[in-house]
Amino acid sequence: MGAQMYNVFGKQVASQYLAMGVLASLFGGVALATSGGSTPKPTTPGATPPINASSSDEADFIKKFLEQEGSADKKH
Repeated sequence: MGAQMYNVFGKQVASQYLAMGVLASLFGGVALATSGGSTPKPTTPGATPPINASSSDEADFIKKFLEQEGSADKKH
């Protein structure tokens, strides 16, 4: 028994070859899309965002808290 044939760019191509080409393109595209992207930019250690406190007491409290958390991270 012969397979169904299609004309593609003037050549006769069997349907099973078209199906394999479609599946290879699909899985190849998925593999390429999920393979990962570029590496993220490394952050500088110790860089903190600016402190927008409404008073100097609040700013001091935030600075002390950040220092305590930084030292706690170093212990673990």
